Amino acid sequence: MSAPESPALRALVDDRYAELAARCRAAGVPLHDDAGVAERIRRTLAASDFAFETWRSQPQLLAPQGLERLRASADAGTRVDALRLPEDEAAALAALRRFRHAEALRLVFRDVNGLDDLAETLSATTVLYEALLGAALEWSERALAARFGQARDAQGEPQRLVVVGFGKLGGGELNFSSDIDLVLAYPHGGHSDGARPLDNSEYFVRLGRQLVRLLNEPTVDGICARVDLRLRPFGNAGRLALSFAAMEQYYQSEGRDWERYAWIKARPVAGDRLAGKRLQELLRPFVYRKYLDYTAFAGLREMKALIDAEVARKDLADNLKLGPGGIREIEFIVQLVQLIRGGREPSLRVRGLLPALAACEARGHIPAARAKALREAYAFLRRLENRVQMLRDAQTHDIPDDALGRERIARGLGYADWAPLAAELARHRAVVSEEFAAVLMPQGGRSAGAAVADAALWQRVCAESLDAAALEASGFVPGGEAAEALLKLPQAATVRAMSPRSRERLDRLMPQLLAAARASAAPVPCLLRLCRLVQAVARRSSYLALLEEQPAARARLAKLFAGSAFLAERVIAQPLLLDDVLDPRIDQLPLKRADIGAEIARVLGTLDEREAEAELERLNELKSSLAFRLGLAFSDGRADAVATARRLAALAESVVGAVLALAERELAAQHGRLPGEGSGFAVLGYGSLGGEELGFASDLDLVFVYDGARAAAGSDGARPLEGSRWYQRLAQRVLNWLTVLTRAGRLYEVDARLRPDGSKGLLVSSLDAFVAYQRGRAWTWEHQALLRARPVAGDAALQAALAQVRRGVLAAPRERAAVFAEVGGMRRRWRAERDRSNARELDLKQGAGMLLDIEFALQGLVLAHAAERPALLATTANAALIEACRAAGLLDPAQARQLAEAHAELLRRALACTLDLRPRIAPRSAALERIAGEVRAVVAELGFVF
Repeated sequence: MSAPESPALRALVDDRYAELAARCRAAGVPLHDDAGVAERIRRTLAASDFAFETWRSQPQLLAPQGLERLRASADAGTRVDALRLPEDEAAALAALRRFRHAEALRLVFRDVNGLDDLAETLSATTVLYEALLGAALEWSERALAARFGQARDAQGEPQRLVVVGFGKLGGGELNFSSDIDLVLAYPHGGHSDGARPLDNSEYFVRLGRQLVRLLNEPTVDGICARVDLRLRPFGNAGRLALSFAAMEQYYQSEGRDWERYAWIKARPVAGDRLAGKRLQELLRPFVYRKYLDYTAFAGLREMKALIDAEVARKDLADNLKLGPGGIREIEFIVQLVQLIRGGREPSLRVRGLLPALAACEARGHIPAARAKALREAYAFLRRLENRVQMLRDAQTHDIPDDALGRERIARGLGYADWAPLAAELARHRAVVSEEFAAVLMPQGGRSAGAAVADAALWQRVCAESLDAAALEASGFVPGGEAAEALLKLPQAATVRAMSPRSRERLDRLMPQLLAAARASAAPVPCLLRLCRLVQAVARRSSYLALLEEQPAARARLAKLFAGSAFLAERVIAQPLLLDDVLDPRIDQLPLKRADIGAEIARVLGTLDEREAEAELERLNELKSSLAFRLGLAFSDGRADAVATARRLAALAESVVGAVLALAERELAAQHGRLPGEGSGFAVLGYGSLGGEELGFASDLDLVFVYDGARAAAGSDGARPLEGSRWYQRLAQRVLNWLTVLTRAGRLYEVDARLRPDGSKGLLVSSLDAFVAYQRGRAWTWEHQALLRARPVAGDAALQAALAQVRRGVLAAPRERAAVFAEVGGMRRRWRAERDRSNARELDLKQGAGMLLDIEFALQGLVLAHAAERPALLATTANAALIEACRAAGLLDPAQARQLAEAHAELLRRALACTLDLRPRIAPRSAALERIAGEVRAVVAELGFVF
């Protein structure tokens, strides 16, 4: 350290060290005064009056055995056997306090001398208090059982108290002189079995009182732990201990937002811990809601207002915990994310602050830079808080006022004096304050208020006096339909049934939505869709809270509702997608099949019960979310059409794989499995799925194939099925689950008519039958379809066999002229039957020079030349086929460039039509006619007549 210590501090340490040496001599305790020991003792004395008082009253702690305990890295849990409390209460009180003082001294010594880092100190402090709780509870149980017997439930089963730790005790991050927040519970009613039986309600209240007395009662040795029971139901007015049933009833009917925050960190810390875990599961729906819960903002705001009032009343502005930029604000930032999203993301249900912050960062809910700043501030504040409390073993979060006290803390933390520490403290608090303000009240959020004119418009709506002219004067032209929609909104049954608090929120929100719609590119369509959304979510105040609290969500929503009818309809049908509007996180989207599959497995793994209906619902939600975010990325210009179509296909492929795995599991549970490795079942994707060119509303063309060698075998379940029937059931279940309507929507529409013999054939074919059909009876157009086919799910060996069959069938020698003639004939037939082009518009898919002209030309080239150029069969996607044909010399560079550019632009226009709920038909423009002309020219150059 560059600057020397002050004379006052040097004198303090010298005097105290000399006094301890004298005490040791008087008590006959050998003090090994070597340089290393002396320096560490002096450093501890400089940092802590508590350490001095403890050594002075118990000089034996400076003996070699005592010093060894100070140096030991093992926490108090390894020495808990020494905490055997005598039967006499006074002796038990003394033993608890002596153990606590000795272990707390060890914590100070190791922290001040750099033997433990912050995490180790907080964890060891938590372990110490859990050991004290456990010992005190065991003594109390023995004492009560001697008088009243063992508590039992109505069936005679023994009952034990459950001690639930909250706050930093629950989070495993207890500070040095913290109180311990406890809630006491017991599983069931009943009575004790002693000679003087007590009802369980009274029994456990008495047990709780005895427990608190052992820990909290002041004696000549001080107290063991400060116990706070005010977090229990009804606070100080409530009973000291409640049954699980009473607690569940309380939280369901009376529970408040601040109690949800408190229960985030709660965990059983003593007594019947197994029963405590059951209590946590019982109350989890109260803490973590099923849907994204933005009402948590209101609870946070109320708690913060109460804290700010206390800070002002008690002049606590510099309080490390409660003051601006303090520890509590960091906790609130993280806990807000946990409460909003923890119901749907179990990985966020973490108790400790730092692990919870890491979980929020890992899931992308707190950006890495913010997380780093909060982590650094938290570590600094907690370390400083600990040293403030170690100074005098006081439950305080305030910096000492005196210069000597500040010097002791600063030098103990490695600073030359107080000034640089104070500067760093101010910097961290400023960072935390800024982050907390941004979370609590985003710019343009609830506090921003609405324009007076928009508030007046909404008041006219509620008074039923709004007319079209007033709306048109406000910028909504034409105003008739919009006025009608607004006037109907307050009369809707869902709105009339709103609670007063939700209705207040709606009245604050609607003027904001009017302003957002007016500022959009299409005010009237945007407003009409917003009215339908509000009606759809009126029963779920959390969604109204999201739009009220998050101006970014309002702005994105208005832009989306004005620009994309398709995505708007998805949000109205599934309001859960509002979260994706707020936070599209395209950078974190799983875009590859393996990543999507891993995300599906992660999401399904978060379900409490593995039950098909719940899994399908959650799978629908995930599929909708990912597809929706892909739609946002495309409409915002962050992803091009080819990449978007490929990613949509990867998503569908992953969903099919997940549904197949689910169907196999359920079928095996009912009927067992067939013999052999794998399932012997595979799914072929045809059309836009196989060609990796899926649209936002595309159906899936699927063909199901099984290993015929297993068809005659029987399954091994209690209700066995013959192999062919087993596979038929599996295919039917996959088809049904992909198309069934759940509360979260439908996964996909499925078309299975491309199977052998079409709709007349069996739903699932054996591999041999599939091969025989493709080689013997399939038409050229079916081989064109096979060009776009690829295995997308199922048994790996069978998928490989199908891929080999596809290559073999398509690589058969063909006469070029015949192929070109058949492909051209089929293309002309399709155009005659399906082309919706007219003098003013072009069909982007079926029109001349449009997408199918490109696709058919590529298929004709591959079928005609695959025998001598088998590399052409390595891909199924049109964009990749263009490049493959160029590489094979079937297209010259100019032709390949023209087709690739045309394909990308036409696909972009087609996807844009879908997003606006328009048919894939576009007005004839110079640009579109140029594209069509170039495609027709290339097709003609290649020798096709379309």
